[in-house]
Amino acid sequence: MIFAGFQKLTLLDDPTHVSCTLFTQGCTFKCPFCHNSELIDINAAPFEHIEEDEVLSFLKKRQGILDSVSITGGEPLMQTELPAFLRKVKDLGFDIKLDTNGHFPERLRETAEAGLIDRVAMDIKNCPGKYAETIGLENFDLEPIKQSIAFLKGGSLPFEFRTTVVREFHTAEDMKEIAQWLEGTENYFLQGFVDSGNVLKSGLHAVSKEGMDRFAEIMRPYIPKVALRGV
Repeated sequence: MIFAGFQKLTLLDDPTHVSCTLFTQGCTFKCPFCHNSELIDINAAPFEHIEEDEVLSFLKKRQGILDSVSITGGEPLMQTELPAFLRKVKDLGFDIKLDTNGHFPERLRETAEAGLIDRVAMDIKNCPGKYAETIGLENFDLEPIKQSIAFLKGGSLPFEFRTTVVREFHTAEDMKEIAQWLEGTENYFLQGFVDSGNVLKSGLHAVSKEGMDRFAEIMRPYIPKVALRGV
């Protein structure tokens, strides 16, 4: 694999572990508010060009220092080489957290059942009726997202759902619909939008802390453990 970015130490992507974060190239979505928009085009030259051997060499030197490797993107499950790479990371003794948009439920299931991931963070972009608009695609089939949600909720793999909240895309009614859709899940996070200066659509805004608190309260009758992140 070739990686498009490498953060060698973080406590943010996986707060319960001392981790490094790897960024893969390519995503099936074109979210207007994506802060990693330079990673969307799988055929583009990587933002950085980091060979797999370089990553593995680094990890070997950090055994006993780092606990975990976070794989994000882009959408990591687009990469057919990912399982083989994850096996090498597991063989070095690291836990693995996978970030996904949920668009590849079979690959998610196969990777989990092979014991190659320890935790999953899945982005929930919006309520079902506004999904296509929010991810920047037309006529989007929501079935893969539903399958990924069902797999995570029905399994034993630790996971979280999370939504990046953007004033122009999310309303109180949307939050209620999302909560009803995900009812029964335990870990759900509302994340504050940050304009990285590299988003696909200009003029987008974060929701205020007060607004985020209100959204969380709307959701808690359905998902008691709703928390804010990055606010």
